[in-house]
Amino acid sequence: MRFSTVMRLRPKGNANLAKGALGTMSDDTYYHSFLNRDRVIHIVDDDPAICEGLSVLFRLEGFQTMFSLEAGHFLASLERRRVDVAVVNLVIGQESGLPLLRRVKALHTGTPVVMLANSPQLEAAVTAMKLGATDVVPKPIDSEHLLGIIRDALRRDVHLGAMQGGRRPVEVRGFSQLTPREREVLQLITNGQSNKEAGRKLGISPRTIEVHRARVMEKLGAKNTADLMRIVLTS
Repeated sequence: MRFSTVMRLRPKGNANLAKGALGTMSDDTYYHSFLNRDRVIHIVDDDPAICEGLSVLFRLEGFQTMFSLEAGHFLASLERRRVDVAVVNLVIGQESGLPLLRRVKALHTGTPVVMLANSPQLEAAVTAMKLGATDVVPKPIDSEHLLGIIRDALRRDVHLGAMQGGRRPVEVRGFSQLTPREREVLQLITNGQSNKEAGRKLGISPRTIEVHRARVMEKLGAKNTADLMRIVLTS
C-alpha cells in the first residue's frame, strides 16, 4: 500500500498513522485492540485509497475491517455477516449512499452508520441524520474525530429489554469482550442490587463482584457506577 494512501486521512495530534504503524504499541492502543478484536467495521466508498486508509486506521485500533467499492457488494456482504459499524459515503459512484443507510436501519440491529461526505452536501447530510445516521464526517477525514464518533457509538451499544418478572433484562450487543460472569454482574447492577446482594445471588464474594463491576465499567467506558447506569438507561 502506498504511504500516500494513509496520509489522505487527516490525523490529529498523536494519531499519525505512519507513527502508529511503525512505533511501539502503547498501553492505550493495546487496550483498544483488546476491546475491539471481535468487532467488524465495513467501509463503503468508491475510492480504494480511502477504503485502504480507513482499514489501516481501524485495524490499528484492533477492529476487523471489510470494505466495498460499490453498493451491491456491501449488500451481499451484509446478508452473510452482521457488522458492528458501517462507514458509508453519501455518494458511491453515480448512486446515493442513503439507500444503504435505510437498508442497515431496516434490519433493526442498532448498528451505527457513519456517513462520509466528499464535499459539503447539507441537504443529503440532514436527510442522513433524519434517517438515523450517527454522524456525517466530511473529507479530508479527521481520523481522531472519526474514531471518537465510533467509540462513542459503540459505548452506547447497550440495550434494555422489557420488564420481565419484575426484572429488566440487559442485552449487550456487540460487547463480546464481556465474559458471561461480567454480563451477569451487569444485569444485577442495572437491577439495583448491591455488591453484597449480587454476591449472594451469584455465590461469590462482594469483593469479587467489585472486581467484575470495575472491569465492566472499564470495557463499557463508564467512569463510575452512575455513569454506567446512564450509558445503559439512555441507550
